[in-house]
Amino acid sequence: MLEVLLAALILGLGLTGILVSMAQAQKTILASAYLETAQEVMDMGDMAFPLSDITDPADAKNGLDVRETRASELWEKVNDGLHLSYAQQEKYHGYTWEREWLNKNDQEEIDRLGGLHTVRVTVRWGDRFRGHGEKESYVTIWRKPEE
Repeated sequence: MLEVLLAALILGLGLTGILVSMAQAQKTILASAYLETAQEVMDMGDMAFPLSDITDPADAKNGLDVRETRASELWEKVNDGLHLSYAQQEKYHGYTWEREWLNKNDQEEIDRLGGLHTVRVTVRWGDRFRGHGEKESYVTIWRKPEE
């Protein structure tokens, strides 16, 4: 009887470990799907507003700073006005892309870096207004093209 009780206890602990591992794996899979979509939005933003097209960083229309833009707007800009399919609308719903010129007001730092301007690209998703928003960002550099 004691052996059966001990075997049941060991089996219960093993099954508990397996269930906890499955739950963690499911959370990881879900998070990776969000990050994969965020990477796609980053790529769309970089195609819609390429750094290589900028000649004046302070240009309000085609400069380093780009206001927060919905993924659907990026898609339309990259694909010449083509709208998202229903499945794509579901996938990109709530995703936004933004580019920010970090050392805009620090000419001394730009000079110290040899004319390099620091830029941060951020993709946001989730319900930010309820405190469930997430974001992914990267920092890159830009140099004014030689004339």
